[in-house]
Amino acid sequence: MTRNDRLLTVPEVLAELGGVSRRTFYRWRELGHAPKCVKLPNGELRVWWSDLAAWLEALREAA
Repeated sequence: MTRNDRLLTVPEVLAELGGVSRRTFYRWRELGHAPKCVKLPNGELRVWWSDLAAWLEALREAA
């Protein structure tokens, strides 16, 4: 997390991923293949922008 980092909502993450469906995202989470998430006290998920970027970079390196 950096000073300019921000928390993304699940819809924002899905948009960044090119329109991946919510169902697919939650399935990735079940399988342990999604970016790290923060679970808020109300049950909603957030993803730090830096964690999403690092996850995407790791996918690129694995390809």
